[in-house]
Amino acid sequence: MSEAFRLTELVRVAEVAGPPTELIFGDWYPALRAGALREGKTAKALLLGVPLLLGRKTGGKLFAMRDLCPHRGIPLSAGWFDGETVTCKYHGWKFEPCSGQCREIPSLTSHETLDPTKIYAGAFPCEERDGFAWVYLPEVGAGRVQVGEALPPVPEVPKFSVRFRSAHLVAELPCNVDHGIIGLMDPAHGPFVHQAWWWRSAASIHEKTKHFEPLEDRENNGRNAGFRMSSHAPSANSAPYKLLGVYGEPITTTIDFVLPNRRYETIRAGEKWFSSLTTITPVTASTCRIDVVAAWNVFYYIPFVTSIATFFGARFVRQDQETMIEQAEGLRFHPGLMLIDDADKPAKWYFALKQARLKGTGEHPLSGPVTLHWRS
Repeated sequence: MSEAFRLTELVRVAEVAGPPTELIFGDWYPALRAGALREGKTAKALLLGVPLLLGRKTGGKLFAMRDLCPHRGIPLSAGWFDGETVTCKYHGWKFEPCSGQCREIPSLTSHETLDPTKIYAGAFPCEERDGFAWVYLPEVGAGRVQVGEALPPVPEVPKFSVRFRSAHLVAELPCNVDHGIIGLMDPAHGPFVHQAWWWRSAASIHEKTKHFEPLEDRENNGRNAGFRMSSHAPSANSAPYKLLGVYGEPITTTIDFVLPNRRYETIRAGEKWFSSLTTITPVTASTCRIDVVAAWNVFYYIPFVTSIATFFGARFVRQDQETMIEQAEGLRFHPGLMLIDDADKPAKWYFALKQARLKGTGEHPLSGPVTLHWRS
C-alpha cells in the first residue's frame, strides 16, 4: 500500500469512525490560506462542519458565505462570482457576499411585492491576518452578525520588529479537535515522536520543572481564557533553540494556550526573536487541521532561510500527523483513555476550560501559579 493511499484511507476511516466532540462557536478560525483567494475568484472550505464559500471582491476585501443558497439549498459555489456579487446557478438570485444580502431575484414580476433585499444568505465576518483568511462563526442560533458588531480581535502571531520573515505549514489530522489540541500541548511525546538529529532523541530524556500560571478573561466571560508556561530557559535537548545561542544572549521562551484552539510560543535572545501561532481547527466534529504561522528575525539576511525553516518545520509537523494517523486506527475501537499527572495536567486544564466556556459557568482550573514536573 502506497504512503499516499494509506494517508487518504486512514483519514477516511477516522472521519467515519472517529469519535466526534462538541465544538466551540462564537470565535475566529483560519479557514484557508489567503493567498488562494485572488480578486474575482472563490474557493470552498469546511469549518466546524459549516460549508463555506470564500472569495476576494474587486478591491481586495475578503468574504465568507455559507455555501448554500437560502432558496433551494444548492451550493452557491456552483454559480458565479463577478467580483461584486455571487449568483446562484439554479435561479439566478444575486447576493452581496460580505453581508449576504440578496440584490436581485430574476423571476419576480411587477405583480409581486416581495422585496429581495429583505432576504439574506448566510455570511460571516472574514479578515486577513498573517496570510490566513480568518472567519468568525457565531454561536448556533445567535443570528446574523450585524455590521459594526463588537467582535473579539482576530488572532495574530506576535511580532517584535518591523523586519522579519515568516512561513506557514498545514496538515490534516484524522481526529477530533480535542485529541489534536491535547497532542499539541503534550510535553512528553517529543523524544519519541520527534526523534531526529536536529531535534532530540529518547536518550536525551531528563527531568524538567515548568511553572504555569492562569490566563483569565473575566471581561469576555472566559472567551480567551487559557494558561501560560511562564518564561523560562528552553530545553537543553532541543537543537533548534540552541541556534539563538550564537548571539550570546540569554534565551527565554514563553508558551501560551488560549481558548478555543491556539498555542502561542515566543522565544527571545536579546533583540532576536522567534514566535509562532499554532491552531488546531475543527473541520468537522471528528476531524481537524493544524495550521502554523511562524515569524522571526533570526538569521534574517541568510539566503534561503525561509525555505530551510519550512523544510524542517514540515518534517516536524508531519511526524505529529503520522502519529495521529496511527492513533486514529486505535480510536476506531473506542478504547478507554486516561490522563496522568503531571505531564497530562495541561490536557486536564484544557477540558475544564472548554466545559466552562460551553456552559458559561465554572471557575478557572488554575487558582494561581502551579509547578509541574515530568521527564522528556
